[in-house]
Amino acid sequence: MSWQPSMNWQDAKKRAQILAQIRSFFLVRNVIEVDTPLLSHATVTDAHLDAFVTQYNYSPESHCDQSTALYAQTSPEFAMKRLLASGYGCCYQICKAFRHEQHGRYHNPEFTMLEWYRIDYDHFQLMDEVEALLQVILDCQQVDRISYQDLFMTQVNIDPLDTDKQQLIEVITKHNKLSDWLESEDCIDTLLQFIMAELIEPNIGSDVPCFVYNFPASQASLAKVCKIDPRVAERFECYFKGIELANGFHELTDAEQQKIRFKKDNDFRAYLGKAQHEIDENFISALEHGLPSCAGVALGIDRLIMLAIAATKIDQVITFAIPDA
Repeated sequence: MSWQPSMNWQDAKKRAQILAQIRSFFLVRNVIEVDTPLLSHATVTDAHLDAFVTQYNYSPESHCDQSTALYAQTSPEFAMKRLLASGYGCCYQICKAFRHEQHGRYHNPEFTMLEWYRIDYDHFQLMDEVEALLQVILDCQQVDRISYQDLFMTQVNIDPLDTDKQQLIEVITKHNKLSDWLESEDCIDTLLQFIMAELIEPNIGSDVPCFVYNFPASQASLAKVCKIDPRVAERFECYFKGIELANGFHELTDAEQQKIRFKKDNDFRAYLGKAQHEIDENFISALEHGLPSCAGVALGIDRLIMLAIAATKIDQVITFAIPDA
């Protein structure tokens, strides 16, 4: 453990300059900066996201010797969509987010996120804007774009929208990545996500950012299903130099469909042996009131700065990582 910061003063100044560039980028586009609470009475149902929880002893609904659970946000998504449903326009936020995951080269449990929403955009228009931001910050003059289906067919010669466990296990075995837990895994999405992370991601976005779009509908709980091909949802991710940088959606606006998906999330959490989470009723009420047609994206600021200054680990772009916080 060290009392000294892990980011040096020169890189701290570069970080500040990049944050100023981001704010300038949105200022000229009339996208307004907003601020929402870090704590919420509810959290996400996503089986792959675990939130930090604390106890609040002063809730109006309980006595002072009783506590109410409050969750640190994994992203400001639900709160920002509540703003949009209430009449706010295109907006962005630079904020802290928290995910109960292992500290590593690209992740600190407390990190900085940029999230923004564009009314009447689809995911392709939002990809254009993410590309424009990367041109400003990283001087990227070109990007690659490929559908999730075409990516798998090109990289591992399988159709991820028409596959089975046997075929996926064969691919994993061929690349000497098979382990006991994979052999006993029956969830197709889990196997696809393993192949994506272990076999595909290391091979894309090495020279220019790579946008992968139209993920399987089962992997995009908050995105619209594609009308042309209902097997996929209108979601994209951006990868660059081994880093998963951004995750965006053409946002689902149907409250009933969203509740169904949240229930499926909780069913999957139960399948994994995880605690189920209460659905965020404030968020559902906002959808019922009416979320305008929009697209939104979350982008990791710390990872973006890593790329901008050629840092090799996230600790170099934050002042105090979790081991020394």
